[in-house]
Amino acid sequence: MKTRHFLRTVAAAVALAALAPLAQAQTKEPVKASLRLKWLTQTQFAGFYYAQAKGYYKDEGIDLTINPGGPNLLTENLVATGADTFGLSGGSDSVMAGVDKGLPIVSIGVAHQITPFVFVTKADSPIKTLKDFEGKKVTTWFTGANYVLFGMLGQAGIDRTKVDIQPQQVSMTPFINGDTDVATATVYNEMWVVKDKLGDKIRTFRAEDSGITFPRDTLIVSKDTAQKNPELVKAFLRASIKGWREAAANPKEAVDIVMKVAPTLNRAQQESMLTEAYKLMTAGKGKTEGLFTIDPTALKSAHDFLLANKVLTKPVDVAVAFDDSFLKSLTAEQRKP
Repeated sequence: MKTRHFLRTVAAAVALAALAPLAQAQTKEPVKASLRLKWLTQTQFAGFYYAQAKGYYKDEGIDLTINPGGPNLLTENLVATGADTFGLSGGSDSVMAGVDKGLPIVSIGVAHQITPFVFVTKADSPIKTLKDFEGKKVTTWFTGANYVLFGMLGQAGIDRTKVDIQPQQVSMTPFINGDTDVATATVYNEMWVVKDKLGDKIRTFRAEDSGITFPRDTLIVSKDTAQKNPELVKAFLRASIKGWREAAANPKEAVDIVMKVAPTLNRAQQESMLTEAYKLMTAGKGKTEGLFTIDPTALKSAHDFLLANKVLTKPVDVAVAFDDSFLKSLTAEQRKP
């Protein structure tokens, strides 16, 4: 009897010892962190909001605050200074430009695997090829879309000084009203507005048709965070990817979550935006290698173009500026779309 009692006592002690680390992990305070978006709240960022609402970040030990961006905020600067832990920045061009200027940032993932910008004109316009841009008024955003336009014109052998390139407003109204010949649009946002007003009576020009790809919407952290807290970075990626995967699988719920934060958004537009944004994320290697894949070939091509056009003052080590080691530490299951 004494032997059996002793064995039961030992077994109980062993069981408690095994549970102790789990109990400690469950009671450990989550790490406070923030994510700065590149723009105002919308379903372009649905996966992050979904992950937050469903507790995926908390499951990874992160108490995450999502901070919207805006026209006067530069994500790279906010992350570099430590004002935000993570950031979704403009694109590969803005990351390289930031690194070129000495900002201590590194990209840990790329959302849009192909160029999200298109250049649109009306179907009854005389503009049928890129050559026809000459002498016409073309508006674009000078925050990255302009580099795409320059690249497309360069590939076609067109001197861009012969094109009347002007800064574009946020609104697509000037284009719809005929005040400009060609306008810039993202496939997930402004194209919905254009099609809502003009239907299919439009013609579009895409970067990939010119053999150019500019990966966009890049996840960034400071070099300090990457070096000192790699487990936080991995945990953030796991939760974010899960959030995007589940948001795409449950689009109506995902839109509900985003519109709870920004109730004045147009639901139809937001539903379309989520679909189109996820297409960009699962294009190319995003479909086969997983969400936020860093494609070195596409990035090298973008880098060489930016360097040739003096956007960069000197070569940037792409393999250092875009660190895929955090993504590669995740399993294929954790990264899948």
